[in-house]
Amino acid sequence: MKHTFVLFLSLILLILPGCSAEKSSADTAKKTLTIYSTMSTDSERDTFRKLTAAFEKEHSDIRVSLHFPGNDYENMMRVRMAANDLPDLFDTHGWGKIRYGEYTADLRDMKWTENLDPHLNSILKNKSGKVYAYPINQAKDGLAYNRNMLDRYDIDPPETMDDFMKALRTIKEKSKGKIVPFWFAGYDKSSFAQYYDQFATPLLITDPAHNEKKQLINGTFQWSKFTYLSDILKQMQKEKLINIDAVTAKKSQLIELMAQNKIAFTMQGGTLGHDVAQINPNVEVGIIPTPAIHAGDAPIWIGGERYTLAAWKDSPHLKEAKEFISFMARPANAKQMAEATSLPSGLTNVKADIYYANDYEHYQNVKVEPYFDRLYLPNGMWDVLGTAGQELAADILTPQEISQKLKREYKRLREQSETQGAENNE
Repeated sequence: MKHTFVLFLSLILLILPGCSAEKSSADTAKKTLTIYSTMSTDSERDTFRKLTAAFEKEHSDIRVSLHFPGNDYENMMRVRMAANDLPDLFDTHGWGKIRYGEYTADLRDMKWTENLDPHLNSILKNKSGKVYAYPINQAKDGLAYNRNMLDRYDIDPPETMDDFMKALRTIKEKSKGKIVPFWFAGYDKSSFAQYYDQFATPLLITDPAHNEKKQLINGTFQWSKFTYLSDILKQMQKEKLINIDAVTAKKSQLIELMAQNKIAFTMQGGTLGHDVAQINPNVEVGIIPTPAIHAGDAPIWIGGERYTLAAWKDSPHLKEAKEFISFMARPANAKQMAEATSLPSGLTNVKADIYYANDYEHYQNVKVEPYFDRLYLPNGMWDVLGTAGQELAADILTPQEISQKLKREYKRLREQSETQGAENNE
């Protein structure tokens, strides 16, 4: 009996290595594509996962490893850039040329580039024709609002900052304080960063009489001119035109509050309208361009690339990475992704049925301006803007002190960027 057991165990041990070797061989035969994305909502990620699974089914020799790092994305990518060890495919999240350009493969030879929306040319192409990334969608940011509330109180969508302030005061007064006029999810500092970044363009760029492009680029900008945005935000807070928990409120609360008719305006766009409709179809969310600040100026969209797929130029699987991009650029797949994100596609041959389609059509002649920080601020200023907003709302710093802080950080980060650039060129 003992000899029989030993013989049986020996056979098992002989068989197991063979099975393991067979499995290892099969796994090794598959090439793994690693993808990093900044997609943040469940609907966006679920659709991306579904299309990825369809790609894997079509390409049985390729496995795709998806990663959604969330708020850690930028830090993780900085580390990987420093080590020159990037994912096979990654999201340039608005920095296709400026931050990631030297790491991206040229995609100009791909068929979908024939249908690249011309509005994205200055953002995703250079003068020699290099295409830096495939745009999954394109952003047109403004103000999201509860159309029910504006209709109830007979308020026209604001076109100027004065109109906006008047609308907020009317909502507070007529709702007897039951509705938050302008809601911030300040626990995530990007909510305040978005406010500063979005309104900085009409304050400092679009009006010819207040154009500070040259000064911002050459480092001579007087940051006292930025104080206006902090003054306005602080005024809103004093008049209780923003939520009293603006510093601690979380993005996860937004959909439910909007669905309960407790919010009038917010900075959040994307899938908000669609997500609110899933909870309460009677609440209609609209989106409008960013209001003008100076007299005589016009509202603008703030936009450019939102989600992209760039291929790392040194990827050992560059061929497969391009195959994945080609798959995602198929009109049917591109349409699915655009609709999942509630934003227009980056391709002219794709017409997505998105929640804000009527609003985008209504404002189709409104100019689209690039994100302020991507053109005029050094790398790292987005976080500084967000922290500054938190400190202002928490009464840690005054509007004037905020401008002084921004001036110091702007100078420090510019010098840091110039030093790093010099080191990279050595």
